[in-house]
Amino acid sequence: MEWIIVSLASMLGGFVDAIVGGGGLILVPALFATFPTAPPATLLGTNKSGGIWGTAVSSWQFSRKVQMRWHALLPAAGAALAGSFLGAWAVTLISGEFLRKLLPFVLICLLLYTLAKKDLGKSHAPRYQGSREVTIACAIGLTVGAYDGFFGPGTGSFFIFLFVRLLGYDFLNASASAKLMNLASNASALVLFGMKGHIWWHYAIPLALFNIIGSVAGTHLALKHGAGFVRSIFILVVSALILKTGYDAFLR
Repeated sequence: MEWIIVSLASMLGGFVDAIVGGGGLILVPALFATFPTAPPATLLGTNKSGGIWGTAVSSWQFSRKVQMRWHALLPAAGAALAGSFLGAWAVTLISGEFLRKLLPFVLICLLLYTLAKKDLGKSHAPRYQGSREVTIACAIGLTVGAYDGFFGPGTGSFFIFLFVRLLGYDFLNASASAKLMNLASNASALVLFGMKGHIWWHYAIPLALFNIIGSVAGTHLALKHGAGFVRSIFILVVSALILKTGYDAFLR
């Protein structure tokens, strides 16, 4: 019975994650609720082992339909990979409690800015070319990748917002780009969890299969309905993140 519950949660998480990120809002609580006595690291590792496949398939689907700016995104993905390792290393040295309390307010600012700027991310008009775009994209990858390794919640939303705000991408192209960044940062975390033995491989396979099903459906909807649809889902996911992180920081 447990594998059915978490597999369905993985499918829904893959669906949401493919559109705008935030699939962990669904699968991680489902794993913790289903296996309340399991070590947290094992549940987080198992979550990564399933979710990374949906992210990979979503990245591939987007790359076939969206004109990806590979010259900037590939170096940025490398920076995200490095940043994730640095963040994971930093969390072994210092507490992330200050970030836990700060995060809801950062997300509120991000949401208010998106709501105030009605045309933000509706048209795809990259602001930079060449080395300047690569530099900014790498800075985004390194910074948000480090955050992902150190703490994590809202990583996809931060990637999307920064690609829209700093590079001039629309929400659809920003979401496609964010998938590649998430794939890189999640890969480093997955290697770390695997080396430490914090993955239930017998759950990883069904979680991966169902996550891919949800991811295919979510990517199809995003490509079909475009930037405006992705923007609406982005607002909903960030709102949910504010509630979840605010509860975790101040009420739990």
